[in-house]
Amino acid sequence: MRIEVACRAGHGGSEEPEAFTLGERRVRVTEILDRWPGVDHRYFKVRGDDGARYILRRDFEILVWELEVYEAADEDPSQRPR
Repeated sequence: MRIEVACRAGHGGSEEPEAFTLGERRVRVTEILDRWPGVDHRYFKVRGDDGARYILRRDFEILVWELEVYEAADEDPSQRPR
């Protein structure tokens, strides 16, 4: 799902998500939990000001941001069926 993301300069001047828009709702990033590279993209696991966790993907080839994963604030990942 494509999303609009506001960014700031992070480690070494690289782009990091600061906030993003889901439909009509703006979610502020309160914490970057993890980050890792892909071939032509970069992933960020973040916590939003709503308490939920998100994985955002920045595609450098077509210059878009996408929402890859959403975990509600009250969802405990260890309790999910495997």
